Amino acid sequence: MLGVIVAVWLSERRWQARGGQKGTIVDIAVPAVIFGLIGGRLYHVITDWQTYFGSRAIKEPIKALYIWEGGLGIWGAISLGALGVWFAVRKRGISMSAVADTVAPGIAFAQAIGRWGNWFNQELYGSPTTLPWGLEIDGDHGGEPGVLYHPTFLYESLWDVALGFVLIFVGRRLALHHGRLFALYVAGYTLGRFWIEGLRIDPVGGVDHAVTFLGLRINQWTSIVLFVAALAYFWLARNRDSVEIVAPADPAHPADQADADSEDTQEKAAEESTSTDDGEDTPSSPPTAESSKAPEAADDPTSAAGSSKDAEAADDGAPAAEKTTDAEVTDAPAPSADDVTPADGVDASDAEVVTKEKNSR
Repeated sequence: MLGVIVAVWLSERRWQARGGQKGTIVDIAVPAVIFGLIGGRLYHVITDWQTYFGSRAIKEPIKALYIWEGGLGIWGAISLGALGVWFAVRKRGISMSAVADTVAPGIAFAQAIGRWGNWFNQELYGSPTTLPWGLEIDGDHGGEPGVLYHPTFLYESLWDVALGFVLIFVGRRLALHHGRLFALYVAGYTLGRFWIEGLRIDPVGGVDHAVTFLGLRINQWTSIVLFVAALAYFWLARNRDSVEIVAPADPAHPADQADADSEDTQEKAAEESTSTDDGEDTPSSPPTAESSKAPEAADDPTSAAGSSKDAEAADDGAPAAEKTTDAEVTDAPAPSADDVTPADGVDASDAEVVTKEKNSR
């Protein structure tokens, strides 16, 4: 259970660093642990069935359910635990491969801690050794007086710790995604498990209950198959570039859809920009001297601008309307305060203000 806590804590930090929502790993861990315990116990009972059933059994069949007495196979725990994770991520709408890569280092550290249960239970130790760190095993657990045994639990614990740090380092340097980091965890763990498994003698009551096939223990064959499968997946998934979902989109607010308010604001801004460019719907501003001249000249033929244009038209022998241009209107002399005649829609007070502004200039 301490291993589970460490794995969840580390995986939660890694998931948030990847952009995932806080609490996701904690929620996923619940079905993962439940399914993992069931799967781990099933694998142990199936592969070590002689411990509980048959003429060589040294435990009552009912004790096959006593998980507190030891006996959890990591292969079953990972397999069925992954099924629990799949149900959880499917419900949340996030990528299974992203979760697998995130939790890989945490699983390795959890296994490193869990292996110390073998020491407390004096189980799964190795063959006799003369090394100074050899274990003394009680006679009730299959040991012989004066004989030391390989602490295989310690070997695997140290291997798992090293593997966890390697996964963190490689994951950062190579940015492994789409389940490739998890595949690297499987390959790394099975590589160490193969040679460590070869050291075990598993005597219970003086009898080795390990199941063998063609000279290798069943767990060694499992390690070989998973090692090859992990490397194959690691290679085949090297070109995957699809997006892995770590933060599901809010159903009420899809990730590819902007806020309604922001859409309205953008449309309104676009309309205002278009209106300004076309010269339409622009906000009114006080008329300037130049802008007030054109309507005055057109509406009041007695104005100075109108008189000037008529005279020029008469000299050229052409009607005034044909000779009037924007340049002439702009270059017309500024009318005096007495000559300004309010145009349509312009108050007299506004015209007076404009005239004063022109004179001050």
